[in-house]
Amino acid sequence: MEQGYLALVLHAHLPFVRHPEYEEFLEEDWFYEAITETYLPLLKVYEGLVNDGVDFRITMSITPTLASMLTDPLLQERYIRHLDSLIELTYKEIERTRWQGEFLELAKMYNQSFREARTLFVDKYGRNLVNAFKKFQDLGKLEIITCGATHGFLPLMDINPKAARAQIRIAAQHYEKMFGRKPRGIWLPECAYQPGHDEFLKEVGIRYFLVDTHGILHGTPRPKYGVYAPVYCPSGVAAFGRDVESSKAVWSAVEGYPGDYNYREFYRDIGFDLDYDYIKPYIHIDGTRINTGIKYFRITGNVDLSQKAPYVRQWALDRAADHAGNFMFNREKQLEHLHNFLGKKPIIISPYDAELYGHWWYEGPDWLNFLLRKVHYDQQAIKLITPSEYLEMYPRNQVVNPSMSSWGYKGYNEVWLNGTNDWIYRYLHKAADRMVELAADYPHADGLLRRALNQAARELLLAQSSDWAFIFKTGTTVPYAFKRTKDHIERLTKIYDSIKANSIDSAWLGEIEYRDNIFPELDYRVYA
Repeated sequence: MEQGYLALVLHAHLPFVRHPEYEEFLEEDWFYEAITETYLPLLKVYEGLVNDGVDFRITMSITPTLASMLTDPLLQERYIRHLDSLIELTYKEIERTRWQGEFLELAKMYNQSFREARTLFVDKYGRNLVNAFKKFQDLGKLEIITCGATHGFLPLMDINPKAARAQIRIAAQHYEKMFGRKPRGIWLPECAYQPGHDEFLKEVGIRYFLVDTHGILHGTPRPKYGVYAPVYCPSGVAAFGRDVESSKAVWSAVEGYPGDYNYREFYRDIGFDLDYDYIKPYIHIDGTRINTGIKYFRITGNVDLSQKAPYVRQWALDRAADHAGNFMFNREKQLEHLHNFLGKKPIIISPYDAELYGHWWYEGPDWLNFLLRKVHYDQQAIKLITPSEYLEMYPRNQVVNPSMSSWGYKGYNEVWLNGTNDWIYRYLHKAADRMVELAADYPHADGLLRRALNQAARELLLAQSSDWAFIFKTGTTVPYAFKRTKDHIERLTKIYDSIKANSIDSAWLGEIEYRDNIFPELDYRVYA
């Protein structure tokens, strides 16, 4: 008999990046890399488990922006072109490394991996990975939850609650269209909870959300079971808190598994290592060197990138199996202790960015595969579960008001509101006010006016993405984040002015409808 429950939660998200106005666009590679290195490997793990009769449970958010990209024909076609280029490169690498035994085996490994990815994407899943994930939800193995419409940081929208509410309502509507049922749970963007926003979740039938540890522990009254049982907000919506111990084991590159010296080194890639003329056809069209995903070295230790040792796949797989066993052992002991201490069966919530599995930590999907099989075959203390299954089994829980919190650095708003990005909010707040004003002033629009109002809502949503503020803070692709923020605000402003002047430019409107084509069934009156 199990001592308690483990809920593994993966957060799959990318900002909406789609640029049909360019033949090739650098930031679209984020999407292609995530498909090859994370989403297809996860699906492969799920397929293998089902085929082998292994019972498992995973909870996974697929954000509306990501789902929209996964179902976009233009991006699907461009992804196939991206894969074909990588496959061609691996054939050249097999030839180049034919006298370098350790690298030749890796070149063959990547060739097989990319060819298999193409077969899975095109032939098995018909280019639509949303339907691929939905298959496992329908089998009862995977619970897919939603997120804010464009991953907007909701606490900083609270100056105009209708803007925060619209992010939730549009997300719920989009989920129902994609997955054929209402969402049961939500990953609040950046795990950021603002007291009172659970009422917006209740309106659309969402039963639970996830928060960071201190969101529960700093709640009022103090939670009797800490983060090892959900609490109900006064609205009746449940909050599940993150377990620090299990999170750190996987998250931390210093203390956790991904930093093991036998795992693949992320930061050394042939896109930067090889001769420029050789690699030029496979990097960005403007000649910018980029990661290809072909990496031949292991972490090795605290040494310079030039001193890294060759990657040995079998050594890495052996470590992934060891680490899966260690994780399971630690959760067994943790649940046994908590069960005896609390006097009830606890639930451990272990949430992670999905892109950690495969993209940042190459062996992550292998580790997950080993873990799920070990939990099924090798122990009896842990039962895998989804949050909604737990609520069905244990519907009575303490009522607590969770505190404002996020899972960002220091636990609150600082990542998304600091000296690098605070300037954007005056524009975002003004844009939200204007959208609410338009929805109130034109409650029964149709034709060209309705199209313009719907597009204004799309531009606001895209400008609100928390990814732009995050990029300003981290300093990675700042010019792109600046351009996205500026362009969406300017487009909304132009629409607002043209509606007020009764002079909508239909040709220009059609152009930006094609570029920013997210949420085609959006109804602007969600802001009313």
